[in-house]
Amino acid sequence: MSSQDAALGEPAELIVRCQDDRAVHVRLCDLFDEDEDCVHYAIEGCAPGLNARLDGVAAWNWEGDLAPFLEGLARDFRGWDGERVWQTNDRDLTVTAIFGSGGHVGLTWTLRPWRISVGTWDASVTTWLEAGEQMSALAADVRNFLGQEARRHG
Repeated sequence: MSSQDAALGEPAELIVRCQDDRAVHVRLCDLFDEDEDCVHYAIEGCAPGLNARLDGVAAWNWEGDLAPFLEGLARDFRGWDGERVWQTNDRDLTVTAIFGSGGHVGLTWTLRPWRISVGTWDASVTTWLEAGEQMSALAADVRNFLGQEARRHG
């Protein structure tokens, strides 16, 4: 399940919670823009014993970004075989989707900072959502979240 909280003048965030364990979640936050073609945000992956944060994830203003990927998953609510994978151009965030039993989608969010030349790391968190309505809501929330910075300046 996803939730988005933003009051006028307050920083926006989007939290995607696993329906099976609400302690497992990812949080998109700290949205800012550098130019008209790209916004940046931070993402945090949290689970019992894990708290990882990746700053400066780039979201480009074209159709290859996260929202269209999630919208495609929502359209295929009856399922698919194998994995579907999306990643940023910098490959610092990867989202892998599988269709599981009972009409649920497992989204594995892998954070892997490429900018660090010494001591690299990666962390993954898997959230489970209903394939239909919850995936559609998440896709809309991500599109809204990523479009907020452009609306502030436009």
